[in-house]
Amino acid sequence: MFNQIKTSAKNKEAVTFLTRKFGLGAENIIARIAIACSLQSGVKFSPLDVKDSGGKEYTKNVLFGSHYPMYAALVCKHYNIRMSDKDLPRYFKLHLDDGLETILLDVKDNPNLVGFDYLFDKIQIGLEEIC
Repeated sequence: MFNQIKTSAKNKEAVTFLTRKFGLGAENIIARIAIACSLQSGVKFSPLDVKDSGGKEYTKNVLFGSHYPMYAALVCKHYNIRMSDKDLPRYFKLHLDDGLETILLDVKDNPNLVGFDYLFDKIQIGLEEIC
């Protein structure tokens, strides 16, 4: 079990920048979106791929709120692991950092990007994949 997750030092600034850019309110919202985007991309990591943890710190409750079981189920299905797997927190961190880096690149490629447009595009892509 775990109580907190930290982004890489590089992504500490990304969290603040993206939260302001998209006008999302609390910084945990961009973190949740980042995890989902990374999982949606299909990328898989080794638990040994963990980068530094010198960035933004989230407690489990702040990061996931009441949605922890849903996020845990998504990661467990993605890696075919159990909820009790000792590497589950590492997978969360890896997908958090990967998602933040991906979103930041998307914003740099399109500086006029608006938060809700970005989210709607991601939702549409996800719906097209399951339909």
